[in-house]
Order: sequence, then C-alpha cells, then structure tokens
Amino acid sequence: MPIPDLDPDTRNNLEAAAFRRLLAHLRERTDVQNIDLMNLAGFCRNCLSRWYREEAAERGLTISDPDAREIVYGMPYKEWQARYQKQASPEQQAAFAAGSSVTE
Repeated sequence: MPIPDLDPDTRNNLEAAAFRRLLAHLRERTDVQNIDLMNLAGFCRNCLSRWYREEAAERGLTISDPDAREIVYGMPYKEWQARYQKQASPEQQAAFAAGSSVTE
C-alpha cells in the first residue's frame, strides 16, 4: 500500500501527535526502565530529551537539558529517578555493555 501523499502541515501535525502519544505512553509505563529501552530499541527517554533539545537548538531555541528531560518525563528527572528508577540487574548491564556500540 502506498504511503499517503500528505501536505507538509498535515504530516507535521500527525508526527507531533504521534510524538505526544509516545511521551504519554512512556510516562504511563514507568515500569519500563531506560536500560530496557536501550537494550531493546537503542534509545531511551534521555535520548528523546536530547533529540528534543537538539532540534530546538537547530531552530535557534535554547532548552536546558533538565528542561528537556522534564518535557519528556513529565516531571523533573531527579523526581522520576527517585520514584521509578531501579538498580539495573547484572543481566541488564551485560546486555547494555554488549550493545553499547548502538548509536543514539
């Protein structure tokens, strides 16, 4: 099936809506640790916040790393860590080390 021919505004709006939905999903799935995301997908919430910050910079906007992380996490990063981050298991750490050549 061919990809629909969308005008740039429609495409941009759909992509933005999908991104907002991804953020909402990740905020709900606090059980999914960043190391799990990195091991399975090669990116995590921190990557998303960095990409957000970098895209803002490309457009002449300055967003601090803590502010970008709060946009992605829905709360200050330190608060998210205290509430939800667990110690990585030896298996998670080994999988991360084995796949650490993955680029973000």
